[in-house]
Amino acid sequence: MKTVILLSGGMDSTVALWHTLAEGHEVVACLGVDYASKHNAKELPMARWQAEKAGVPFQTADLTFMNQLFQSDLLQSGGEIPEGHYEEENMKSTVVPFRNGILLAVAAGFAESVEAEGLVIAAHSGDHAIYPDCREDFLAPMAQAIAAGTYADVSVLRPFVALRKEDIASRGAELGVDFTHTWSCYKGGDIHCGKCGTCVERKEAFAIAQLEDPTVYLA
Repeated sequence: MKTVILLSGGMDSTVALWHTLAEGHEVVACLGVDYASKHNAKELPMARWQAEKAGVPFQTADLTFMNQLFQSDLLQSGGEIPEGHYEEENMKSTVVPFRNGILLAVAAGFAESVEAEGLVIAAHSGDHAIYPDCREDFLAPMAQAIAAGTYADVSVLRPFVALRKEDIASRGAELGVDFTHTWSCYKGGDIHCGKCGTCVERKEAFAIAQLEDPTVYLA
């Protein structure tokens, strides 16, 4: 299957890229999205690096209008990034409203334009606590809508939707993924802060999977 990967540059989508290749798909392109988050400037170069290593063309979609129109602390226009566990109530302030719906719609149009039949999103079960658009009761009907709305019947593939972050870390280790060229920290500084929800989740994933964490953290 000719496939497009939604590639942010984070752990999950990076492993999804290498997993999809290992599954025998022809990955025709990777699509990164600049929606003016605080960490896009750190993530997207990682995404490009991984795509280039895989020998796959990389494109970036400019969705920076979200910074002006949407409310979220994850965006440059938002407040401070909260600290604590990813599943805690205060992390809901980092949710970008309907982000995955928008990204999937854009990626579906891109996928059809490059004659792809599949579109991979790396949503996983650990996201479900705070992100309604990462849950299967959203992704399944969205996938149906995308198939119905494209001549190519583009399939939305979600290989990790039943997995947790540590399972993805383990799969990445099996595939030899270079995790030093992935980015998680929502604060977007020069070094992972170690305290925001995504940093805490990253640390936890490597620990539970009993893998060495190659990430440098401030704390």
